Amino acid sequence: MKILPSVAISLGLLLVSCSVPKQTVVTSSQTSKDAYSDYISRYAGMAVEQMKQYGIPASITLAQGLLESDAGRSSLATKCNNHFGIKCHSDWTGRKIYHDDDARQECFRCYSNADESFRDHSLFLVNGSRYKSLFKLGPTDYKGWARGLKAAGYATSPTYADKLIELIERYGLDSYDSGSGVRLKPGQLPHQPLLVNGQRCVRLREGETLKDIAREYGMQLSLLRRFNEVDRKFVPPSGTNVYLERKKTRADREHRTYVVRKGDSLWSISQQFGVRMKPLANRNKLSDENPLTVGMTLLLR
Repeated sequence: MKILPSVAISLGLLLVSCSVPKQTVVTSSQTSKDAYSDYISRYAGMAVEQMKQYGIPASITLAQGLLESDAGRSSLATKCNNHFGIKCHSDWTGRKIYHDDDARQECFRCYSNADESFRDHSLFLVNGSRYKSLFKLGPTDYKGWARGLKAAGYATSPTYADKLIELIERYGLDSYDSGSGVRLKPGQLPHQPLLVNGQRCVRLREGETLKDIAREYGMQLSLLRRFNEVDRKFVPPSGTNVYLERKKTRADREHRTYVVRKGDSLWSISQQFGVRMKPLANRNKLSDENPLTVGMTLLLR
């Protein structure tokens, strides 16, 4: 039988189409899932580190990061490394970006990298009086944290808490909360970290020692002593700033000089302003022949 040209062409197309491998169609939901999983893999360690330092469940930090930044894909995250949608507020002095949110062209914080954003998110919570009650919750009570954040006004969405809880349970984020949190004595509330001269510190409470602070933050006691320039025998008085990272060589611009008062020491001034002792002594030419005296004006920067 003679096959007509048009039929031959049709059969040829059919054979070609049957021999082409079937293409996998990637749906938007699969792409989103991959982005969320990638985000968790990339930032889980950072969230756990924040939990160790500040007592915020890693699951909450990750869920907020996922939700607020659309797994790192939002314009705030890509342009400004802002993973948590934190707005400028009156105390923000860093870079800014303007973006439509609850109102048009609202001011949002910009960071140099994601690490700065995660750290500022922790400080935003621990230093915010409206979030204070959250730190009384158990370290694995992610539902309490999610509902508490909504009640405190972190976000305006009426389903904000439900969305956080759904993300935590869908991706098993609560697994990051187990066994790696801040270690506290029974009944002890976590310290509220402060920023002094851009460095993290806590105030030593009555009856506490550096060993207690080291235990709470999972740090080596020797490292904490080094950060605070003390030896084994020295016992810092209550109310002292205890630094969780190394102090700087000069004070911030708001504190250029300091007039020495009765009871001051080079160490106490160093702790007050977050400045290491040796640079402070060198800047003011302090020595055995030129000791620290009451009324002396010290240069802090």
